[in-house]
Amino acid sequence: MKRLSLAFGAVLLLLAVAAATGVAKIQRFMSTPVDVPAEGIEFEIAPGSPFAAVARELVSRGAIETDTWFRLYARWSGEASGIQAGEYLIGSGATPESLLEQFTSGDVRLHSFTIVEGWNRYDLIAALRANEAVDASMTDEDWPALLDELGSNLTHPEGLFLPETYRFARGTTDRSLLGQAYELMQAVLEEEWQARDEKTPLTSAYEALVLASIVEKETARADERARIAGVFARRLQKRMRLQTDPTVIYGIGPGFNGNLTRKDLRTDTPYNTYTRHGLPPTPIAMPGRAAIRAALHPADGEELYFVATGLGDGSHKFSKTKDEHDAAVAEYLRRLRQKRRP
Repeated sequence: MKRLSLAFGAVLLLLAVAAATGVAKIQRFMSTPVDVPAEGIEFEIAPGSPFAAVARELVSRGAIETDTWFRLYARWSGEASGIQAGEYLIGSGATPESLLEQFTSGDVRLHSFTIVEGWNRYDLIAALRANEAVDASMTDEDWPALLDELGSNLTHPEGLFLPETYRFARGTTDRSLLGQAYELMQAVLEEEWQARDEKTPLTSAYEALVLASIVEKETARADERARIAGVFARRLQKRMRLQTDPTVIYGIGPGFNGNLTRKDLRTDTPYNTYTRHGLPPTPIAMPGRAAIRAALHPADGEELYFVATGLGDGSHKFSKTKDEHDAAVAEYLRRLRQKRRP
């Protein structure tokens, strides 16, 4: 009986040693960095993938030498059933343990999409469709329904989506991204409207958005935004027509060929600020926060006109009188002719 007890004890000891050795090997394996290049590797887990298949793929990609310890650890810890589908970036320095945490937490690789200041709704749809990570289905006919889903009382989408860079997981829909951009624009517009200059002639946040879109299209120079907004604010106060080319171009629509003619300036549309007083009915582009702020904090002064200088730096010549403006226009045309000479 004593010998039997000793033998049983020896077996238990051997099992304990084996278990301890196995645990040590698993711990060493799980804490050893995987074999990936410095820039990392992209790794995708398809929906419904069993953990065994994920582990085998890691071996196939050369990230780990064997999947045995990885599968055992995941099974013992109960995490094998918790992995989430998605596109992951396995970074340099990752370990099997951190990979398991990444896969179970859904820490997927994020892509980026940037709405550029001055884009219109056609540019926006085209860019969403061109981004291979976006699940894009929007057409120009879908805007009213989308705006209704977002709780907007507007049916025209122009200017309602804030230019910014948005991060998202592969497969995110264009509607979801647009929803984020809409909500952010609403927040920014409300914040800027509450901080507006009391002298502004604008009567609503939406009017600020309209004017900001014109400022955005007129200049990309930070040092000119408030000054151009000041010109437009004074013209509104004096009941002068804004006479700004970008609104006319927007009224022509996607068919505009790049050549604005005198006939275009005389052809009346709701957006022709040469034939109509006041602001156009909607924004003409997506303005950034800086343009919105400029529209609500126009620079003081007496200038009522501006025209491009033609110097190639995007600058404008500002004038107080029509005579000064006509001279500035003549100077711009002279520079233009010089550039065209062979």
